[in-house]
Amino acid sequence: MTTAAIRWGIIGCGNVTEVKSGPGFSKTPNSALVAVMRRDGAKARDYAERHGVPRWYDDAAKLIADPEVNAVYVATPPSTHKQYALMSIAAGKPVYVEKPMAMDHAECEAIIHAGKQANVPVFVAYYRRSLPRFQKVRELIYGQQAIGKPRMVNTVLYEPHHPRYHDAANLPWHVVPEISGGGVFMDIGCHTLDILDWLFGPIVSVEGNASNQLGAYGVEDGVAMSFAFGNGMLGTGIWNFDSFKHHDQVEVIGDKGRITFATFGDGPIHVENVDGSHEYRVANPLHIQQPLIETIVAELTGKKGACPSTADSGARTSWVMDQVLREYRRGTAQAIGA
Repeated sequence: MTTAAIRWGIIGCGNVTEVKSGPGFSKTPNSALVAVMRRDGAKARDYAERHGVPRWYDDAAKLIADPEVNAVYVATPPSTHKQYALMSIAAGKPVYVEKPMAMDHAECEAIIHAGKQANVPVFVAYYRRSLPRFQKVRELIYGQQAIGKPRMVNTVLYEPHHPRYHDAANLPWHVVPEISGGGVFMDIGCHTLDILDWLFGPIVSVEGNASNQLGAYGVEDGVAMSFAFGNGMLGTGIWNFDSFKHHDQVEVIGDKGRITFATFGDGPIHVENVDGSHEYRVANPLHIQQPLIETIVAELTGKKGACPSTADSGARTSWVMDQVLREYRRGTAQAIGA
């Protein structure tokens, strides 16, 4: 598909669309946000009025059918990603799906198959691939070869139990497995796994364990994994969401140095090698998804291969998470059925 101007419709205009993504559709050249949908019509109308969007809907099918909409952004929780992506594909409209791409890898595969059969492009909101901060990390590793040849990677993220998960009777959808597919690891751990895929290629082998230590909700709150990339690099990862303080670090060790950076925020990038220690600071843009949106619009308007976050790459991250959580999910299912 090649179109002169991309006219977006958003399905699910919740918090993520207020600043992170929504305004980016209007601020990107050759792009406009023309319609939004939310099941609560009053909230959809309010969003449209505040953001200057011409039309709003309380029915996703009507937004997809709108002749003025020629591309769809699915910003709902994962439980409806497959449904709305397939509806958009059936209508011949390119679709940009929030992360994680779907509830599991099987659903991702269904979306990929439908998109290829219909020749309709599918993109996934792993926007860190286009952020200047991670472009700098990539340039340091490969352009400047600041750490020599990358040999291994260690990633750690732990943080205290968030107050929004204190009320077991009113839990956010992020930890309701029927809606999210998993816990906070599924929601944010996927960003780290995706950026590793972008930096070092696909993870081809993975083993992991998950547990629920706090018991505040019915999904995992801790994950540990080891993995291997197709290029021979090895890695480890640890995530815990009931820990002391907050710590977020990806460490890449090469044969001539090491580089460390955080997945979230815009803290400094540190490099250590024979020349000493170096620090680089690259701020994130206000609308953090806009750089990726710009690549999607560029591709849809004729620049082939412009977007680095495709359905294929998004599905790979879901496959990795499936492998890590497989035994935990099986044990949970057996406990429920007992």
